Amino acid sequence: MEWTRSETLALAQQSCTLCHGLGLRQGRSEVSTPCPCVFRAIFRACYKRFQECANKERRISQISLEANPGQQRKCVFGLKDEEYTADFCLVSRRVLSPGDYRIFKFHFLLGADWKLCCRRLNMDRGSFYHAVYRIQEKLGRIYRELRPYALFPLDEYFHGTRHPDEDAPLFRLEKGTQLGRRLRFPVRKAA
Repeated sequence: MEWTRSETLALAQQSCTLCHGLGLRQGRSEVSTPCPCVFRAIFRACYKRFQECANKERRISQISLEANPGQQRKCVFGLKDEEYTADFCLVSRRVLSPGDYRIFKFHFLLGADWKLCCRRLNMDRGSFYHAVYRIQEKLGRIYRELRPYALFPLDEYFHGTRHPDEDAPLFRLEKGTQLGRRLRFPVRKAA
């Protein structure tokens, strides 16, 4: 996946010493790669949404109707909150090593603080937080680059993407307007 500055700029941490708040940094052979602070921001956004979905009452679940792209345009029903929580947990389990998944399960899924996790996993505080940052970076990258349906951006996951037809024009020309002339857009008058 090719990352652009417009994707990473809003997610980058302003005080980051690696990217200086730009989101991209120069890697080997002059290739721009996303900064780890971007991946951690993606993970935190996905984790926050996971917590919201998991803490909702089951009686309040909403069924969504989605149109599938294709020739037949069939619609399907789905429970997006439950699907998201399942995807979040299953992707994390598949990607992480058993040791990292134990840290992820205790700290993020079960909500244990660092003291309890360190005591349970026989780790010191520094190595625990290094492992947490490594897990956040790894999962943040996976949540964004997952195919065919990525967990991030969240609005695309929950509301789908609308791709304009390739044959349809991006804008309509008024009668008598040529491409070389300036297009006029209506302006509303202030009341």
